[in-house]
Amino acid sequence: MPYLADPSRYEAMHYRRCGYSGLQLPALSLGLWHYFGDVDSLDNQRRLLRRAFDLGIIHFDLANNYGPPPGSAERNFGRLLEEDFRPYRDELIISTKAGYPMWPGPHGQGGSRKSLLASLDQSLTRLGLDYVDIFYSHCVDPDTPPEETAGALASAVAQGKALYVGISSYSAERTREIVALLREQGVRCLIHQPAYNLFNRWVEEALLDTLDAEGMGCIAFTPLAQGLLTDKYLDGVPDAARINQPGGGSLRPEHLSEENLARVRALNAIAERRGQTLAQMALAWLLRDARVTSVLIGASRVAQLEDNVAALDNLAFSSEELAEIDRHAVTDAGVNLWEKSSHR
Repeated sequence: MPYLADPSRYEAMHYRRCGYSGLQLPALSLGLWHYFGDVDSLDNQRRLLRRAFDLGIIHFDLANNYGPPPGSAERNFGRLLEEDFRPYRDELIISTKAGYPMWPGPHGQGGSRKSLLASLDQSLTRLGLDYVDIFYSHCVDPDTPPEETAGALASAVAQGKALYVGISSYSAERTREIVALLREQGVRCLIHQPAYNLFNRWVEEALLDTLDAEGMGCIAFTPLAQGLLTDKYLDGVPDAARINQPGGGSLRPEHLSEENLARVRALNAIAERRGQTLAQMALAWLLRDARVTSVLIGASRVAQLEDNVAALDNLAFSSEELAEIDRHAVTDAGVNLWEKSSHR
């Protein structure tokens, strides 16, 4: 049966202007980092995308290497875009990225002109699109002159293959540098995509102020700390947790110390008093700051997606709640869960 979008899809979602631009993003965007590869059910992917759009989520975030295997998330999304969402293309914000390893050889990764523009062409082919709305430099390449990376991003806009460009996991200093280089070429750096959550607050040191000063938006990824900021670990580490599976994800055993799990339980108690799940409160907490344009959520089930969107029903925090959250939103020794090694 052909897909017909819910006519009320824009009534409940909140939209925020992205920095100093005309682009508006939903408060919650759907990331396709997990659950959209060839190893995942295409029917479930279809259900997730349809329900997301019916809930007003118009922004779908990809990267060249999302899968597995790398490239399959873009290819699957492209198929579903053609079958279900082609009539709604002008309502959608579709983003992709390049920078992390994607194909063999020295130019299958990094921030060179060769790597970025070749990757963008490949992404457009997989997606079945003439352009993406946002194209990101996925990470800093310390071996490529920043002038070259900026020039490649500017070329993507000049060639009509990207409407806007952004960066991900750049430090405040690196952000200011590439923003200035892009400005010299008449291109605005629209948005930054950093890791940010209650247990990983590095962006508060300087990056959020930098983005505000430069007129850039911010879209936070890993908002639930790879599942730590959910009810999954309230009673300890379940056998089926990702950390116990091959690959393990980003969580490490030290992240799941008893001290840290006690902090999770304390935060959950605050969420319960607010009438929210811990995940809902963690999402709402990120959106408390007007400098955060959107938060990237992931979902493996429609019910999980709907539960996350329900966070928008209560975005207000009292000063007392924020102070109590701050007392628990640190980990052992008061350090972030994840080092800032990728924020170069």
